[in-house]
Amino acid sequence: MVTELKWTIKFYRLDLKYTWAISRNATDFKINAFVTVTDGTHCGIGETAPNIRYGESPELFEKIFAELNLQGFENLGGLASHLKQQQIPNSLRFAIESAYVHYCCAKEQKSVAEYFGLATPGIRDTSYTIPIMPIGKLADYFKQYNPQRFKYIKLKVNGENLIDFVREIRGLCSNPLMIDANEAYTNPDQLLVDIEKTGEKRIEFIEQPFPAGFTSEYQYLKPKSPFPIFADESITDNANFEILTTCFHGINVKLMKAGGYLNGMRLLHEAKKQGLKTMIGCMIETGLGISSGFQLASLADYLDLDSFLILKEDIYPFVTEKEGHLFLAK
Repeated sequence: MVTELKWTIKFYRLDLKYTWAISRNATDFKINAFVTVTDGTHCGIGETAPNIRYGESPELFEKIFAELNLQGFENLGGLASHLKQQQIPNSLRFAIESAYVHYCCAKEQKSVAEYFGLATPGIRDTSYTIPIMPIGKLADYFKQYNPQRFKYIKLKVNGENLIDFVREIRGLCSNPLMIDANEAYTNPDQLLVDIEKTGEKRIEFIEQPFPAGFTSEYQYLKPKSPFPIFADESITDNANFEILTTCFHGINVKLMKAGGYLNGMRLLHEAKKQGLKTMIGCMIETGLGISSGFQLASLADYLDLDSFLILKEDIYPFVTEKEGHLFLAK
């Protein structure tokens, strides 16, 4: 007999410590949704961060959730199939699936890692991301937020600021850099010139410099680039690894783009099979969403799970950071 479950959704405004600016947009707050499922005794909560890049919004999610049928499945696989058939946006699908996983974990008194048969994450490094900002503000930003305590620093760049941004950062710290353009470039040769002009040798990788559909540009860039190239926007809930391996050295898997734990793990495993490096990333999320990615840390070469640190208040403080290291809160 299938247990009758009660599902609810609530939306919260998450104010940020500073303006979050990337190549395509900027904001001072995010509105995330939290899906709860309960049988009256045990409950689970999942988080979704609507992303305008994929046409998602809180209003859309509220409407879709009100019309959903979330009964009649027998297990996690059944729920995942049920959700996919209803063509639900990926990040909302993740919130629903993860809420159910967390409900099952509560019933079975297991962590998410244990539930999926993965190694407990323990303590891991995360990169720390610096958004686009005026060059003159970087020195004060470093004094206030001390990003140099992290192993890697990720820089959000666009087609105009890359050279000066990298040079200024290098004057403030010696950490290896991850360069994240969020599809800002269109010309591979221009990107190569800009990277060369920085004079920088400690670049860990360059992430998604061109739009997702620029296959030939990525194929041109990969053998010429002095640094590895990682995919982000080129990976959603589906991935053509036959093409991706010709374009990239690694991929950034975000569970909210993958649409769930199950599909996120599938993408990470398949990437490893294809010889690609793996990173688990995030949207702007509370410690709830961040903890979901962190539970899968054993599947990743890199973690980019820092966005909870830019919230003025983390309403789900499930992950703790100390000296650039992450661990699950007690």
